[in-house]
Amino acid sequence: MDKKNLNEKINALIESVAPGTAHAEAIREIMLTALRLSDDYMTKSDAHVMHTALKEIRYGVKFFSAYKNVRKVSVFGSARTQPSEEVYQYSSEFSQQIASKGFMVITGAGDGIMRAAQEGAGREKSFGINILLPFEQSANEFIQDDPKLMTFNFFFTRKLFFVKEADAIALFPGGFGTHDEGYESLTLLQTGKTDPMPIVFVDVPGSSYWESWLDYINDELVERGLISPDDLNLFKVTHDIELAADEISDFYRNYHSSCYVDGKLILRVKDPITHLHLEQLNDHFSDIVVTGQIETSEPSPKETEALSPSTLYRIRFHFNQKNFGRLRKMIDMINQLDER
Repeated sequence: MDKKNLNEKINALIESVAPGTAHAEAIREIMLTALRLSDDYMTKSDAHVMHTALKEIRYGVKFFSAYKNVRKVSVFGSARTQPSEEVYQYSSEFSQQIASKGFMVITGAGDGIMRAAQEGAGREKSFGINILLPFEQSANEFIQDDPKLMTFNFFFTRKLFFVKEADAIALFPGGFGTHDEGYESLTLLQTGKTDPMPIVFVDVPGSSYWESWLDYINDELVERGLISPDDLNLFKVTHDIELAADEISDFYRNYHSSCYVDGKLILRVKDPITHLHLEQLNDHFSDIVVTGQIETSEPSPKETEALSPSTLYRIRFHFNQKNFGRLRKMIDMINQLDER
């Protein structure tokens, strides 16, 4: 069958199943990709992985769709932490505070820190995204049998939603999985592969868990030039759960969201940006502007996000898409403009 006839048949099938859908082009490309699974180099195992991953991603999007306008915090930490440990109580209290500020929490639905976070936030404000494992796979009682509990087969699809759906990330002491999530989240922020968001590393007073990690980051990564000193702006280490909760909520005090349109970064904010504000921003952050200046702008028809963008104010500039630690400092200043 030639390509023209194939496209016509696919387009006709899409129109018959989902007439007028806004996603016809994406559906068509997915169907073409699926048909190419018949190529000789594809093994049965390869096809199974692709099929399962696509199903999990589709269901994950549907799973969170009813809550897309609710801010969420992904909470990570050891599944082995016992309820008698102080850090368990700390995680529970942190989640209670963050829930009181209007956020929901997302955890891996297991025991330890995950159980503590969902106990603190409460079932109504909790999501659980579990993973099928021969151990540590049962959902805790605070999310078990809840419609906001989903189980994944693959770590990589599960990890996608931990970050994709999060507006902030909180990490308590944990093992390989906790560090894996922390480093991946930092890498995505450092490279601009995810939207700006706050990351907090939280531990109980007197513990050196994250301080020792931060010493390593400074002594081995910053000192060797493996990361920029500005990358340290991407996260905060603290023993204070109130400070951790404020770090997250304050990030969205004025800043709302961002996108790229015609090669320029647009930052959406809740409060008007005055001429004086623009002068301050241009004075402090000209180093991350490639050409032109930071300026206000009107809503663009190319902004397709469903977060009521027309009700927000905007600034735009030609960001160098490299210094994301500096961009974080710029967002911090935007959140403090009315206090200056």
